[in-house]
Amino acid sequence: MNVEQVISRMTVEEKAALVSGTDFMYTNPIPRLGVPSLCMSDGPHGLRKQKAGGDNGITASEPATAFPTAVTTASGWNPENLRRMGEAIAEECRHYGVHTLLGPGVNIKRNPLCGRNFEYFSEDPYLAGVLGAAMVEGVQSRGVGVSVKHFAMNNSENYRFMGNSVASENTIRNLYLKPFEYIVKHAHPATLMCAYNQINGVYCSENEWLLTDVLRREWGFDGVVMTDWGAVHERVAGLRAGLDLEMPGDTAICRRRILDAVQDGSLPMADLDTACRNILRWVDRYAKPADQAPVDWQAHHDLAGEIAADCAVLMKNDGALPLTGKEKLHIAGELYETMRYQGAGSSMINPTRVTTVRDAFEKRHIIHHSLAECDTILAFAGLTDEYESEGCDRENMRLPEKQIKLIDAMIATGKKVIVVLFGGGVVELPFNDRVNAILNMFLPGQNGGEATAQLLFGEKNPSGRLAETWPIRYEDVPGHETFGKTLQEVYAEGTEVGYRYDRKHGIPVRYPFGHGLSYTTFAHSEWQRDGSTWTQTITNTGSRWGGEVAQLYLDGELKGFAKVYLNPGESTTVTIVTEEETKAVYSDTCMVPALPGSFPITMESRFTDLQQSFMGRILFSAVLSVARSQMRKTEKMPDGPEKENARKGALFLKRILESNSLRSMSMSAGQSMPWHVACGMMEMANGHLIKGIKCFLSPVKVPKLPKEENAQ
Repeated sequence: MNVEQVISRMTVEEKAALVSGTDFMYTNPIPRLGVPSLCMSDGPHGLRKQKAGGDNGITASEPATAFPTAVTTASGWNPENLRRMGEAIAEECRHYGVHTLLGPGVNIKRNPLCGRNFEYFSEDPYLAGVLGAAMVEGVQSRGVGVSVKHFAMNNSENYRFMGNSVASENTIRNLYLKPFEYIVKHAHPATLMCAYNQINGVYCSENEWLLTDVLRREWGFDGVVMTDWGAVHERVAGLRAGLDLEMPGDTAICRRRILDAVQDGSLPMADLDTACRNILRWVDRYAKPADQAPVDWQAHHDLAGEIAADCAVLMKNDGALPLTGKEKLHIAGELYETMRYQGAGSSMINPTRVTTVRDAFEKRHIIHHSLAECDTILAFAGLTDEYESEGCDRENMRLPEKQIKLIDAMIATGKKVIVVLFGGGVVELPFNDRVNAILNMFLPGQNGGEATAQLLFGEKNPSGRLAETWPIRYEDVPGHETFGKTLQEVYAEGTEVGYRYDRKHGIPVRYPFGHGLSYTTFAHSEWQRDGSTWTQTITNTGSRWGGEVAQLYLDGELKGFAKVYLNPGESTTVTIVTEEETKAVYSDTCMVPALPGSFPITMESRFTDLQQSFMGRILFSAVLSVARSQMRKTEKMPDGPEKENARKGALFLKRILESNSLRSMSMSAGQSMPWHVACGMMEMANGHLIKGIKCFLSPVKVPKLPKEENAQ
């Protein structure tokens, strides 16, 4: 495609269409000029390609491999896992005709209660950057683009659609932007996805400092910047600030504003052309026909299990693990049969198959004994979808109460108790000192049951290391008093997040960043330095093959790591070359604005705020009825994986509707809730019935889309 020639021939209507998405996951084609449509799909730990006529729910997705989520793969400290996973996901993308995968998510884990932490890598920017870059390289090596998200400072869920992240420039640059900077400079992603939230009072979708000054001019990014779904605010301001593509698009109001701004001169044609140029280059590179080669689904299932086994963390072990196979086992806990293997929200995958722990145990003919016959108890526990999901932050750091009571009851028997954890977030472990072992599988993907059995019975050796700190209690976390409480998130702790905070202030933790045990032992020599090159010799001093991670910390921060695998008695020397960093001095102060009132209702109000008025309560209930209806339908479905996934989808929809704003709801709903309807709802909620009716009767008028003109 001759991009410049295409731009010179495009009408302003075609340009306005090109910078807006369509049909939820596509770019607008320009048939007259031979510009095809590019298809995107949710990731980041597997493909969620919607079938024709899909409702953006799990039941309407094509089967794909559910790989371990980021909380799991980060704990492997092995970039090769992410590279291989990215290659496999890209193969599935090409099979289904998907041109760009929406992921990875690389936001910093600022607080353990963030409901989407399962989809992010780490509290450490270097670890997150290296692993994110490896996945980007893996996906893009197979001719599929990525969209690194969520740029930037999207570190909580409760108010993510309208929240204001208030932080100093030093905090922003030296912590929260670091993973994105590393990935842009080392892996050259096709696109970045801007976040919903504000940064110091300016929404990311129209933040020129973020999207142009830093991203493009300083870092040299030359790809496409798109919005998260429904994250656009003032569309013209966004174009001027460096935002290329609005997703999911099909919003008449945004096209109308672009056309009017070009006509009155408030939007220079050069700014619109720049966005079109970036999009056309992306489309030209990645919008290729679907690959007809079949996918080796079994190989991908096996890979998912292999990665899960490499990433699990043995947090505690007094010798109870590995099991010999001769123990008389009693198995307790709901997650034994209904293993939680993926997160809840927009990244939910329709797996090609699922191997639960029960499946893996039955394959090994493991016998389940009673609280009276056994000598060892396996307790399967962890966070379920009710407690952890995109769309809301967790209320506390505790496991479900019924699970705590179950584990306490198992301990009371006096038998050996081994806890196997599943889940995407950090939890308090009040039973830690009273159990014999804790194996954390996190969210291990569709073959996680096999990986769990391999590790428990010593067929494989745990080699994962924690990618985030596990506090003893939530009260030890900086900012715990205010996190997720209001639409204003003040980052008062600065860069002191996770291990940085604990080490500086001497806070005892349950398990530190980088912690992980093995069934073998290792010896490390002292680090040797030659300029920017650091070397260390690692020896397997135990009796089993195993993996170990060399971790290099300078001035209290992780600056390099390497994972090695050694046979008993074997030694190797790891080499880490640290990157030269220019230590720039940035402001460490920030202005904290006053919180706005919750009434009257504005287009940016949280949807739950509508309940403050009589008409608002009616409107709120009407919209939420969609989720309630979907939940009722799931209850009538026969028991099985399809029902469980449909239930998760309905629960996620409820959370998203509650936390949304009228503006973002309209921006993401397209023709099903156009701008004039959202405005009418706002007026009605404020008691302005006549104004509301006038809005309902005043749709925004725009020209037909290029694909519709072609159809004529």
